[in-house]
Amino acid sequence: MQGDKQKFDQSIIEGPIINAVWKMAWPSIIQNIIAGLQGLIDHALVGHYVGYKANAAIGVGWQIFLVVVVFISSLSVGMSVLVSQAVGAGQTSRVNKIFYQALLTSLVMSCLILAPVGYFLSPYLLTLVKAEDSVRAQALPYLQIMFLFNIGLLFFFMLGGALRAAGDAKTPLKLGLLMTVLTIVLNIILIPGLGPIPALGTAGSAIGTVGSSLLMTSVGIYLLLTKRLAVRLPSGRDLIPDLTIIKSIFSLGLPSGFQGIAMNIGGVILLRFIGTLDHSAETQAAYSVGYSQLFSLITWTSVGLMSASSVMAGQNLGAKKFDRVKQTVATTSKVGLTMAIIIGTLFLIIPSTLLGLFGITDSLVISIGKELLAYLSISGVCITIALTYSGGLQGTGDTRSPLYISLVSQVALPISLCLLIKFLRPLQPSDIWLAIVLGHLARAALTVVKFRQSKWLENPRFAT
Repeated sequence: MQGDKQKFDQSIIEGPIINAVWKMAWPSIIQNIIAGLQGLIDHALVGHYVGYKANAAIGVGWQIFLVVVVFISSLSVGMSVLVSQAVGAGQTSRVNKIFYQALLTSLVMSCLILAPVGYFLSPYLLTLVKAEDSVRAQALPYLQIMFLFNIGLLFFFMLGGALRAAGDAKTPLKLGLLMTVLTIVLNIILIPGLGPIPALGTAGSAIGTVGSSLLMTSVGIYLLLTKRLAVRLPSGRDLIPDLTIIKSIFSLGLPSGFQGIAMNIGGVILLRFIGTLDHSAETQAAYSVGYSQLFSLITWTSVGLMSASSVMAGQNLGAKKFDRVKQTVATTSKVGLTMAIIIGTLFLIIPSTLLGLFGITDSLVISIGKELLAYLSISGVCITIALTYSGGLQGTGDTRSPLYISLVSQVALPISLCLLIKFLRPLQPSDIWLAIVLGHLARAALTVVKFRQSKWLENPRFAT
């Protein structure tokens, strides 16, 4: 967006709902798919050039690093709730001020806390998940590089979240596409090596990821300074840290952060269960490819729809169009279900082909992976419902209910089930897969019930 006049898209709070849903959702979905393809290519490269233990290393390393990403992205959630509601209410200056306060806070935390602490704790975190020595040796450089240079990824999270909350989903798509292309090019060179550049393996994957994000950070700063975006940097007194806004961002965002951290801790504990199995390395490889990568074909679309659901719910709530809040979330969920069913069918029809894309040739890994994908074909439907309705709750300012629901459904339930089975008999991979499915099913049911209670109508800020 060029020029000095700042405008917001009104189609989100006016006109046909399905058009608004699709307008917000498709750029986010494509961006998630394109970014996810980067992960697929990384795994394919390390699988072909290094081996399946490198797949396990990246999967384990990313699972740990996600704890940091989710925590900082929680600030993006808090910011997005406030920005979307301010956009719906037509408060332009407040939109810019909220964005700046969130950006300032996240960058300070990234540089002064997360980067140094994460770097030095990486060896201990890998020991915690009981990764094999060969897997841990390849995961350590990947994880330390990701921690040390995380600032580019976090800046991209904050800028993209603010733009989507303001109704501009296309610009984050363009920036994300460019960043992904750069990452893929760098990783194709760095992972296997090229000419005088040695093969860096998993470290090359990390360098490519952080390097492209730092380049895109410079592009984002340029666009902000030249006022080409739907959100802008404020001036004057608005540049001073505003503790009231920062507190609101934390109040709304931290539950989402704790939710993500709890879910990833749950994921780390599941990895620990996998580490106790008879064929732990093979199961970790199947889990890394099947759950962390192929299941992302569903979560990419669902997370994009979750973002759209949150923005539309927030803007319509800010505009006091309460019936439209409910209708947008329901419509978003139906779109997601259609996509989840199509992808889940592929998991059942061509599982070996999908696993083969990652260089998986070991017969045991393929057998375990096929079993996992069958379970995930059911989980995909459940997680899509859960995420789209969670977006609706977040957009209306209720970020605590998704936290409580996730603690019960995706931490307590699957872990308790695995512990119970392990107490009764030796744990099998299928037991862990069943625990994942039941957790997703419970999360979907509880989230829909909570959203339909419409507790956000009781907030005096939105009284008619």
